[in-house]
Amino acid sequence: MTEAAGKRPEFRNINAFRDLPTYRLPVAGIVSILHRISGVLMFVLLPLVMWVFDKSISSEISFARLRNALNTGASGVLLKLVLLALLWAYLTHFFAGLRHVWSDVSHAAVGKEYGATTAKATIIASLVLTVVLGAKLFGLY
Repeated sequence: MTEAAGKRPEFRNINAFRDLPTYRLPVAGIVSILHRISGVLMFVLLPLVMWVFDKSISSEISFARLRNALNTGASGVLLKLVLLALLWAYLTHFFAGLRHVWSDVSHAAVGKEYGATTAKATIIASLVLTVVLGAKLFGLY
């Protein structure tokens, strides 16, 4: 081994309590984690989606009851918050999925800078659309 090669880096086990809070995850890693979280959230809330869809198309009376449930007191606000979380999960999962498909198809999307740019665009697009559609859900316009 020559002197020019230098000393090889040492690898050690990490302490989850000491090292993980100080680790700076890149924005692309954050989007990857959000993609997984949003997928799990959509899967967990799938029975609610099926129930809401069933109530909305069964009859005019059941649709009126669903609208009344969304507009009545604390339970309506809670249901709207759950629907807002579902809306965020769908939009985040959709845009992150498009980002992953684009990186699989395009060779230009593999670079570090491009990955960070598309990750930021994914977060911004999903949050902006969540705020706009959430404002509609809560009747602000």
